[in-house]
Amino acid sequence: MENDLLKKVRKIEIKTRGLSRQIFAGEYHSAFKGRGMAFSEVREYQPGDDVRSMDWNVTARLNTPYVKVFEEERELTVMLLVDVSGSRMFGTKAKTKRDLITEISAVLSFSASANNDKVGALFFSSKIEKFIPPKKGRSHLLRIIRELLEFEPEESGTNVGEALRYLTNAIKRRCTAFLISDLIDLDGEFNPNWHEALKVAVNRHELSVISVYDPGERSLPDIGLVRLRDAETGGEIWADTSSKSVRENFRRWNERASVSIDTTLRRYGVDKVEIPTDGDFVKGLVTLFKNR
Repeated sequence: MENDLLKKVRKIEIKTRGLSRQIFAGEYHSAFKGRGMAFSEVREYQPGDDVRSMDWNVTARLNTPYVKVFEEERELTVMLLVDVSGSRMFGTKAKTKRDLITEISAVLSFSASANNDKVGALFFSSKIEKFIPPKKGRSHLLRIIRELLEFEPEESGTNVGEALRYLTNAIKRRCTAFLISDLIDLDGEFNPNWHEALKVAVNRHELSVISVYDPGERSLPDIGLVRLRDAETGGEIWADTSSKSVRENFRRWNERASVSIDTTLRRYGVDKVEIPTDGDFVKGLVTLFKNR
């Protein structure tokens, strides 16, 4: 069992590290530049220099005008907010949502590492399941991949707001955060339960959303009477999928949920990309990076 897990981790490392080097290094670097300015050195004043950059202490000591030189802080902290609720195990195509989330998280981690950034992870369901503080290094990245592959949450529901609040409180310095979730955490009127937490989080951190879904979650096939089980609540119902109205109501529910989520994200200036389990996640991530 342990050997099988190590083989899976190694396989994902080889695949995603290669993708990070070939495709994402430049895209990531340009999309997530350091936002702060750090002191670099002092040099003699030159005509045209901003007088606000004068270093008066050095100037007085040497009796020659000197200015402080600043450079952009390149090192970032990258946080992965990963939805580990029950619905992540769903998959009707070649892979489950969990498989796709693992690959996406690994690519983001190796891209960040190649840029000399720290990477951390936060696993959430209806509560905070696990927090991995940001660090550098290959062994740290492999630990995140391993956790993504084998972690079993204590609860199966989804509370996106709890994850956003934890991010805001735990990471004091501004970071780049990727929220990897379907964001289906809505009230009876399709309003996101997490909009207040989002409002606070985007003022503190740079947030992007990667919405992972399976096509089977968005449309019902016409296959007659079937029993459907909610992976998060455990509730079960019988549905007659041969009924056009049943299929239409299911489609309409998903459409309303999607519109509500997208409207909320746009209101707070959050970029989002949708990636299906049968789609090309490379294309989706490149699109996300280029839109920044």
